[in-house]
Amino acid sequence: MNFFKKLFGATNNDDQNDISPEERGKFMPEVNLPVDEKFTINFNKNGGKFLYCDDLNEVYESFENILQENEWHKKNVCCLDENLIEQFKTFNIEFSRNVQQCNIFLTTCENLVADNGSILINSNQIGEKKLSDFPDNFIVYATTSQLVDSIGEGLRGIKAKNKSHIPTNITTIKHFSLKEEKDFMTYGSSSKNLYLLLLEDL
Repeated sequence: MNFFKKLFGATNNDDQNDISPEERGKFMPEVNLPVDEKFTINFNKNGGKFLYCDDLNEVYESFENILQENEWHKKNVCCLDENLIEQFKTFNIEFSRNVQQCNIFLTTCENLVADNGSILINSNQIGEKKLSDFPDNFIVYATTSQLVDSIGEGLRGIKAKNKSHIPTNITTIKHFSLKEEKDFMTYGSSSKNLYLLLLEDL
């Protein structure tokens, strides 16, 4: 994705998109941001912690750094996905399906939604449980091919991918700062301390 390459590597000489909204003026047309750039801006606004990875080695290195930073070694990690358990089994953590006994939830997602910086999930990831049933700490493993512009686009993708059995319990996680739970604007939402491990696959 071009934006991630710019963010973590080469620079771009195009100054048009570097102008802030204040400098552009209210009558100028909005800059149509690429989906990856839009997601990153909105995800960070929501309080999410973003780790971009070029390859699987970087994914594992970032995962280890998360464990070290939070002193989560030897902690119980809830994971409902057997493939993820297999992929991260070499780390010094204990996997469990018992949500109540865990400090962290490791999961995949359906999509990363650019226009509001949210994570789209459903029963494939969380079964029929509510988000509030899960631990406060989430680690989401996703790829750049899962970026979509809007929730509507994500829902259409879910329907197209699962024609025989459409998943239930479709929801989004949008607030990634636990202190926001006291905020009137986020009342009723389930805020999570969320890390996103994003693997480049395009």
